[in-house]
Amino acid sequence: MANEWTEERFGSLVRFVSDKSQAKDASIETYISTENMVVDFGGITPASALPLTGSITKFKVGDTLFSNIRTYFKKVWQAQFDGCCSNDVLVLRPSNEDALAPDYLHQICRWEKFTELSIRTSKGAKMPRGDKDALADFKFRLPPIEEQHAIAHILGTLDDKIELLRKQNETLEAMARTLFKAWFVDFEPVRAKVEGRWQRGQSLPGLPAHLYDLFPDRLLESELGEIPQGWEVKKIGDVITRLSVGKKYEQKTVSSEGCVPVLDQGKSGIIGYHNDEPGVAATADAPVVVFANHTCYMRLISFSFSAIQNVLPFIGKDVSTIWAYYATFGKQSFVEYKGHW
Repeated sequence: MANEWTEERFGSLVRFVSDKSQAKDASIETYISTENMVVDFGGITPASALPLTGSITKFKVGDTLFSNIRTYFKKVWQAQFDGCCSNDVLVLRPSNEDALAPDYLHQICRWEKFTELSIRTSKGAKMPRGDKDALADFKFRLPPIEEQHAIAHILGTLDDKIELLRKQNETLEAMARTLFKAWFVDFEPVRAKVEGRWQRGQSLPGLPAHLYDLFPDRLLESELGEIPQGWEVKKIGDVITRLSVGKKYEQKTVSSEGCVPVLDQGKSGIIGYHNDEPGVAATADAPVVVFANHTCYMRLISFSFSAIQNVLPFIGKDVSTIWAYYATFGKQSFVEYKGHW
């Protein structure tokens, strides 16, 4: 029952684990750093390197790992194995599992109010770090332990479904990028015509017969190598138009509810909402591409929105915006702590 919920302080129930191990004793298979934690609660990827010297923090199965650098990236993961992590990753563990369930603690750390506090109280300009004292002072209402288990189970099941849908969307997106590359990078339709593998009235895999006349039947030399006859070599800047975002928002100036979403630089893309006029108009018929200047994430947006600093929208200039999206996707490699536009 809700009347059995109690007012609690995060630091009174949660231990900030400080158990240490030497870096030389760590295993790359079980090492976690901010670099191999995936944004927007996306889990982890294999580590590419270990620190050469110094001490690192040990964690156990069930602990929640919270990346404490640029917390707006929402890098949070519940450990599935014992291991060690960078000292820039907070290891959080219930002080008493009879009072706070590990799975429920994990959900608290994914809660938008907890993320908002970590962003608002972070210190430092270039690489803002969360303030452990401020996080420890986070206040929340806590249900009885049985309800914690039930709530964490429901939320975990929803998280699993969301992850499945995300992977399905990624699969469809990858298929679209593969098709774009075949048509507009490798010039497969043109090569098929040149080599006689595609005749008028015929279909090829991914190439319906009615598209036959849209592709030329010759390849000519250019500064980038062979390109289809009639095509041109241009810079990306020549075929896109950057849009103004109008008023720029930040964590302090958005709400958890509202009519207009505010896009951030994370993969999920929304930091909050407001009820003013949107900074950028977009629809399904007139989408807008958004490029995050510090993360290199790109999204094709079909709804009107506002944005925070360094979220840069653009549309196609004399070309389809959707074509411009696929033509520019992935062209800029990510470099940590760098602006990329």
